[in-house]
Amino acid sequence: MSPSRVAWVDYSKGICIILVVMMHAVTSYAALVPGWTWLHNVVEFAFPFRMPDFFLIAGLFLSKTIDGPLTNYIDKKVVHFLYFYVMWLVIQLFFVELDVLVANPAEWASHVAWGLVDPYQTMWFVYMLAVFYIVTRLIRKVPVAIVFAGAALLQTFYHAGFETGWSVIDRFMDRYLYFFVGYACAPVVFAFASAAGKRAIFTVPILIAWGFLNWEMVRYDLHDSPLTSLVMAFMGAGAVVATGALLSRTKIGEPIRYAGANSIVVYLSFVIPMKVAHKFFFVTGVISDEGTIMAITTVFAVVTPLVFHYFIKDTWLNFLYVRPQLFKLTKPKPREAKAEAPIATQARAPDAT
Repeated sequence: MSPSRVAWVDYSKGICIILVVMMHAVTSYAALVPGWTWLHNVVEFAFPFRMPDFFLIAGLFLSKTIDGPLTNYIDKKVVHFLYFYVMWLVIQLFFVELDVLVANPAEWASHVAWGLVDPYQTMWFVYMLAVFYIVTRLIRKVPVAIVFAGAALLQTFYHAGFETGWSVIDRFMDRYLYFFVGYACAPVVFAFASAAGKRAIFTVPILIAWGFLNWEMVRYDLHDSPLTSLVMAFMGAGAVVATGALLSRTKIGEPIRYAGANSIVVYLSFVIPMKVAHKFFFVTGVISDEGTIMAITTVFAVVTPLVFHYFIKDTWLNFLYVRPQLFKLTKPKPREAKAEAPIATQARAPDAT
């Protein structure tokens, strides 16, 4: 691992990306074979904090660049994500809707066009990151307390049932608060992670207690109301951060750290191996237990993109995960690395937070 990376951030992102893939693996296969499985329970348990923590971590390092030159900011925080979104939107629709492309190319093209207006299924996180970066740059001079109050109010309205029907607005209402807190409260988050990692004797019992509380709240459907959703999201995000801090002091979670360090690779690519695995298990019937099928699919969908990336990262296919200079607004610096990292929310040491 690069000495400039923050290990607990990679571990936390690894936990999040695995949970995200698991959720899609479960819901996608459940559409083929309806029913409740043991893995549904894990997905439900993670519901309150899975995406809030992902967005909170995404905002952690923003303070280092938010006041930089506008062109650089737009290039690295907006164009960067839109490049990957558009490219992988086309790639995913090619594989997932190949039958539509063959039967009616115009309809397939309309699906691509609509994906530019309304984020496509699994790709919405990348789309919304670009939106969040734009908004945060525009309001960076507004007092933190005012933005926090406004974002919390939007989140409360959303969970009270107010929706516009356009997922960009609805997801902004639901998720922007966590991204902003990651940005505005980064020093607090880093201090919390440091304390949690150093005091395992206290952290572990607290995590166990949180786990029971989170399970009971989900079990009785008390986790998604206007107020409890906010509290459960921050508690769960704190639990993931603390778990990442604990794991960073061992070697037992190295695969999780690696997945987190390359989370954008997994996020952009997992749908294709997931669909392949689902098709295989559904057609062959080689395994009868749906929960086991979903678990195997989760592992396969996480590992396959990482293996693929490992073998193509030094080839011409690297444009799939590293934005070429052709699609950049700024020229590379003389001593700049050969290629930029595939995501702008790198887990780098917080030299400005």
